[in-house]
Amino acid sequence: MSFDQKDAPFMERLVFNNRLAVVVLFTLVSLFLGYQALQVRPDTSFAKMIPLEHPYIVNMLEHQHDLANLGNSIRIAVAIEDGDIFSSEYMETLKQINDEVFFLPGVDRSNLRSLWTPNVRWTEVTEYGFDGGPVTNHPSYTNEQDLEELRANVLKSGEIGRLVANNFKSSIIEVPLQEFYPNPENQSELLRLDYKEFSHQLEEKIRDRFQNENPNIRIHIVGFAKKVGDLIDGLIGVVGFFAIAFAITFVMLYLFTWCIRSTVSVLVTTVIAVIWQLGLINLVGFGIDPYSMLVPFLIFAIGISHGVQKINGIALQSGGADNALTAARLTFRQLFLPGMIAILADAVGFITLLIIDIGVIHELAIGASIGVAVIVFTNLIMLPVTISYLGISKKAVERSKRDAVREHPFWRFLSNVAHPNVAPWLVIIALVGGVSCFMYQKANIKIGDLDAGAPELHPDSRYNLDNDFIISNYTTSSDILVVMVSTPPEKCSAYETMEAIDQLQWKMQNLEGVQSAVSLVTVAKQVIMGSNEGNLKWQSLSRNQDVLNNAISRAPSGMFNAACSLAPVMIFLDDH
Repeated sequence: MSFDQKDAPFMERLVFNNRLAVVVLFTLVSLFLGYQALQVRPDTSFAKMIPLEHPYIVNMLEHQHDLANLGNSIRIAVAIEDGDIFSSEYMETLKQINDEVFFLPGVDRSNLRSLWTPNVRWTEVTEYGFDGGPVTNHPSYTNEQDLEELRANVLKSGEIGRLVANNFKSSIIEVPLQEFYPNPENQSELLRLDYKEFSHQLEEKIRDRFQNENPNIRIHIVGFAKKVGDLIDGLIGVVGFFAIAFAITFVMLYLFTWCIRSTVSVLVTTVIAVIWQLGLINLVGFGIDPYSMLVPFLIFAIGISHGVQKINGIALQSGGADNALTAARLTFRQLFLPGMIAILADAVGFITLLIIDIGVIHELAIGASIGVAVIVFTNLIMLPVTISYLGISKKAVERSKRDAVREHPFWRFLSNVAHPNVAPWLVIIALVGGVSCFMYQKANIKIGDLDAGAPELHPDSRYNLDNDFIISNYTTSSDILVVMVSTPPEKCSAYETMEAIDQLQWKMQNLEGVQSAVSLVTVAKQVIMGSNEGNLKWQSLSRNQDVLNNAISRAPSGMFNAACSLAPVMIFLDDH
């Protein structure tokens, strides 16, 4: 019996005494998981991006039907370059866009809002009482008289800064979305909103079409669905970066090993690890979302790291081994257990992310843990078996021998820090420096993202430029904080409730970073003032409950629910 056979651990004998079977098995598994990897599709949802068990989110989901326009929605700003919105050209284009958006899949059509929808109304006080109606009360606007009437209606609607830009050069279409919507061909079947497809339809049917038809029109689109759609489109760029990373790694590996066979072996087994990871996440029912799309890079980096250690070990063993098989076995024996422990430690580290109660983080943790686990098979088992067949070039072996005995000045200098006379002082300096830096920085540390717009996208991305346009031209931004004021049924209009909302709204409006705030109280004050000949002295809350009840009866939808048990306070922020 040979040396290897007598002294080899069970795992080594199992792998190398059955090398051909191992190669065949890994090939079959790779083909199967490769097919599964091809089935992976972009997959995300609004619910997966938020902590569903957080009390704030629990409250939001409990009242989501009462907050139709405040959840998952997009805002489409239709701007005109020359002139203003009070023109036949603009109003006709806006009408066509409104109709096109109305029929997009996933749109909550009953809560769609724009200048062309009947739920956007104007109100005024006349000598006969209140008068009002839809802002657009004509099927088209072809003459100056109708356009002047439209201007007057907009000015009386209270929508300036919300649906209509402060400079009258654009208006917004508010588009609430449904995560699940009826299949047009089978109303009993619910379809899940495809964010990638929805984003593409916004680009093709709305932005590209109407900007090409009318160069004087510019479309700006913001909202969760559009942001996620843009992130999914970024997958193509991620694939490009992966190809660049692959090429750079190939060059660096070859310069390190000077062996084309070992370089290709490391890269191929590492790419197989990525394929296995993608195939396995498809088998467990996951897809690729804007966060987990980075996991393949992580798996690739970890796999290359372990692969380099294996190749270096085999090259060193090849100097004294009889053949490539012996060198591969000795390296396997030496590095398999330490490598597996390191990989399992990585997996445990990723699993701890499960304590973060957000769906996409859960999937990222599971996907990353699966990915590092498969490296045990591809890079710790399959790579040595592959090298046992292919071997390593003599040039690579000679390089390893030279590096093993050559003294490196830099590493020699760095090793001096371990000297008994030096190490204690360095530890003390490091501790003092670390504590000092911590104490200095903790007062200035900032939590969260600090840039405007979507931090996942470049500052000059189309989405962030669109977001900047809306922030600059509207009093209400796309960043909304909603305070849900919950009361017993029929008590949302009680004076005590309204007074508390008024105090909260006043304090919020005077905070830095708040653009404006709107609530049921805002409407009630306007109605009470209007009921008293528009006198500003009456723009306040009345203690008479009948007056308050009458005031909120004119509030638009969304200001309180049908049971009068919820009154949201909408706080529009400069940035999140």
